[in-house]
Amino acid sequence: MASVPAVLRSEWTKIRTVSSTLWTLVCALVVTVAMGAALCALMKSTFDDLKPAERATFDPTFMSFSGMVLGQLAMVVFGVLVVSTEYTSGMIRTSLAAVPQRATFMFGKVFVAGVLALVVGMATSFAAFFLGQALLGEHRTTLGADNVLRAVIGGGLYLGLIALFSMGVAMMLRSSMLSLGILVPFFFLISNILSAVPVAEKVARYFPDRAGSQILQVVPDAMGSDEAPYGPWAGLGIMVLWVIAALLGGLLLLRKRDA
Repeated sequence: MASVPAVLRSEWTKIRTVSSTLWTLVCALVVTVAMGAALCALMKSTFDDLKPAERATFDPTFMSFSGMVLGQLAMVVFGVLVVSTEYTSGMIRTSLAAVPQRATFMFGKVFVAGVLALVVGMATSFAAFFLGQALLGEHRTTLGADNVLRAVIGGGLYLGLIALFSMGVAMMLRSSMLSLGILVPFFFLISNILSAVPVAEKVARYFPDRAGSQILQVVPDAMGSDEAPYGPWAGLGIMVLWVIAALLGGLLLLRKRDA
């Protein structure tokens, strides 16, 4: 029976020796911070052109997180690659032979990848906030303002949960192409399209990305966005439920299927 510390060391070795997984985390940090900084600089120069209603609901913290959409994509890729690489290479047979307790195997993989994604997510969120606020000039806010620290910490949690959700889906599908072919349209097309349809919007607001992203806002209805029927932490809680469902589905199928 493989010990948990040995499984954790093994999973850490797998992640750090596959360059593609580490590069996706680097991309998550760089593109999120860079895009957020660019849009904050643009907002500073065009702030006077905003409509009065948009000025009244301007959220400098949320503005810093404008690049989260790209960081989210990188985290989706990271979560999928962490799981699917073993299936693609056939190493999953060796891994399960070394760790026949499949729940222990999955726990080790999810724990190591989740902690790594959370650390990168937190670094990304804080870096995006501080650089974005510096570029907003007189329109900036501070970390000590009401609910700002909650939003910044929530940004890191949001990115980490995106990675975990993607791992659960990849564990169920066992294919990087199929997983990305479902997750990328789901997050970047279907969610946005349904949000624009009045009837479907009531369902779309409970999707993991829409619900979880509420934690990023300090000002309700920021920049004219639609009002959600739940608060920031409730939205993150909805996202957590999606993550738990995906991981449980992955564990169930891992136990039932052959490698």
